[in-house]
Amino acid sequence: MSKKIIWITIISSLLIGGTVYATSIYKNVSTTLETIHEPEIRKVSNLRETEVELVEKEPISVLLLGVDEREADVGRSDTIIVLTVNPSLASIKVLSIPRDTYTEIIGLDKMDKLNHAYAFGGIDMALHSVESLLDIPIDYVVQVNMESFLEIVDSVGGVTVENTSAFEENGYLFEKGPIHLDGDKALNYVRMRMNDPLGDFGRQARQKQVLLAVLKEGASFSSLLHYKNLLATLAENIRTNMTFDQMMDIQKGYKEALTNVESISLDSGSGKRMNNIWYYVPEEEELNEVTMILKKHLEIE
Repeated sequence: MSKKIIWITIISSLLIGGTVYATSIYKNVSTTLETIHEPEIRKVSNLRETEVELVEKEPISVLLLGVDEREADVGRSDTIIVLTVNPSLASIKVLSIPRDTYTEIIGLDKMDKLNHAYAFGGIDMALHSVESLLDIPIDYVVQVNMESFLEIVDSVGGVTVENTSAFEENGYLFEKGPIHLDGDKALNYVRMRMNDPLGDFGRQARQKQVLLAVLKEGASFSSLLHYKNLLATLAENIRTNMTFDQMMDIQKGYKEALTNVESISLDSGSGKRMNNIWYYVPEEEELNEVTMILKKHLEIE
């Protein structure tokens, strides 16, 4: 057999093998993403006239809910993060909302802690309550089971974050500077609060760090090496109103925004005890400023 025929045979085999592998990945991905899709969650925000056009790369907003599910209890959304993504600016703005934020719970016509919205009415009530607080449309929502968050981190091979202050938690020592976290370490890293001088705000900052690191790892080529573990973990621990096609459009047209992430915060409010329950009351001027920033980023008049 000539060298030319040998090379043609090798290249053809690689191409066929690559095509089969890619087809297998696509099939497994599509099956998993259909599993985590929750079609009963509303498709279009009441604050939008029409659904956003992802193929046109219109700015979008995403609500991330980290839920601690408990036995005989639906759980509470102790992690509440809003991302606005503007692909034309290649940027993302990330807002962590304090879980104890005193606000209207849409659907119950009462004021309460924001994280209680999920306990009262699931994803839908949490979604509408966050929209009401920020006065911006929320296009997509992703709910993550925080008890299994460590599995998600492990499924992408762990994450590296920049720790701003050394501390110890549950037997783990987290040094100041860049640190690599596996799933168990990541869970303890984001949950530490009692020894943080910033309290819950420090916890929120670490949650954002790890979340964004997971998103970046999940979007990278190297994550293909772990894709079967990642898909299995996603199917068990995530629910969203995004369809498979929408996720693919976002992956293709929006992932460059991960290179430019800006954190904004609601931290000028004050704690207040009402009926012997502690709430975080946002400062109105700061809340209005955050709304304006997010609206501008979403290109909403």
